[in-house]
Amino acid sequence: MPGPGNVGERVRNLRLTRRLSQAQLAGHDLSDSYISLIESGKRTPTPTVLRMLAERLGCTPEYLAEGVEPEQRAHLEVRERHAHLALLRGDPAAAESGFDEVIARSDDPDLTARARWGRARALEELGRTDRAIALFEELREQAERDPGRASWLSPVIALARCYHAVGDLGQAVALGERALERLDKLGLNAGHEYTEAGRILLLAYVDRSDPIRAHELGRRLLRPERAADPEPVSVHYQRASMRALEEGTVGDSLYFADQALAARSDTSPTQAHARLALAGAKALLRGVRPFSDAPAPDVAPSGEFGFERPRAEGSRQAAQEALDLLQGTTDLEGAEATESTIARARALVLIGELDSAIATLEQFLNTGMALAAPTSSRSVAPLPGSDLAVRTQKSVLARLVLARARVAQGDRAAAQLVLGAASEQLAALPKGRPAAHLYRELGELYELVHAPENAATAYRQALEAAGLSASPSPTDARAHV
Repeated sequence: MPGPGNVGERVRNLRLTRRLSQAQLAGHDLSDSYISLIESGKRTPTPTVLRMLAERLGCTPEYLAEGVEPEQRAHLEVRERHAHLALLRGDPAAAESGFDEVIARSDDPDLTARARWGRARALEELGRTDRAIALFEELREQAERDPGRASWLSPVIALARCYHAVGDLGQAVALGERALERLDKLGLNAGHEYTEAGRILLLAYVDRSDPIRAHELGRRLLRPERAADPEPVSVHYQRASMRALEEGTVGDSLYFADQALAARSDTSPTQAHARLALAGAKALLRGVRPFSDAPAPDVAPSGEFGFERPRAEGSRQAAQEALDLLQGTTDLEGAEATESTIARARALVLIGELDSAIATLEQFLNTGMALAAPTSSRSVAPLPGSDLAVRTQKSVLARLVLARARVAQGDRAAAQLVLGAASEQLAALPKGRPAAHLYRELGELYELVHAPENAATAYRQALEAAGLSASPSPTDARAHV
């Protein structure tokens, strides 16, 4: 454990433990009054005096100065790295425990800051997003207060991702735009930060029913006008570091210099582009115009929220473009791999390849990746953000796409059976934006199979899941969710 308090308190505690008087500790080189001033915190010993005192007190100068022995510090450094490795291998609970230990025992500001960042990421992975947001906000505030020590870019991007996850689209958009503006200023249009900030902002635009901005951003990210830069990402990072240094933001400069070094030594394929491709495909399948289309002329905003409302489903051309993007998502794992599978099936429905879509979805639903429909209405609701909740959402979504394929085949009876299973499973989900969106699509599909009462119920449940009044008509429900 770190030594208590400041240098003076550690000197006093060790002196008393070794039953030395101030005069005995002072010896022939120092005065007992000087020792008293050190212990009271009124004097800070020089490195030479620290070495003398450490020798007489039987400790190291590092312990007197910082409260941690070199061996303890090395142990905490290793513990922090092991916690990061646990996070990378998909064990956020073990990672959180490791980061907590480092935070409790370390008095090194840099090590503590890295551990706090890691703990926030672990909380995010565990689905405890509100607590993760609180930690990321602290890290952002600290970076903004002291831009010479740390960059605020990483916490801002993490906050945009977390706010999007909890449905605060205003904050997600504001922070995502701020991150991209900063990257633009530094001339950095490559690397993880650029793709991640763009991915989050693209999804937030779609969720906020802003297809025009989503289309513009998608073209910029996925179909840039100029040819791909042949220079390695490390060169882009190095240039950004130099620009940040020239403008005096040393924290950003150090951050991008570290990223440049990491990029030069990292030969493993990154998932950043695959995640961006998945986000682009999802946008296209939710009504955003194909990114290959030219930008639309300026039009006056429309709709209740001041934006043009997107179509529920994308066009055939958009679906084909989505399929092309999804070919680049093979490196994704876990929930994102599942999202890619379902998005591909949805695109196949839109281009008319119904048998392939149905085969894909039925295979998915018959594997352990999905969940069976509940056998009892007394099922316990999974916690928001938990693995069970995420798997349940993906299973419901797969059933909804399967029902849409059955409708396209003209088999309304089969579609109704699938919708019934989806409805039962959806009832077990906690309230929130994910459940609200699923209920809304459930209502649309019940309308397609001519089941108006079931559609009305689904729209009412969508409003309730979104925390709104359940009294409006189905049309109002579709507009608000």
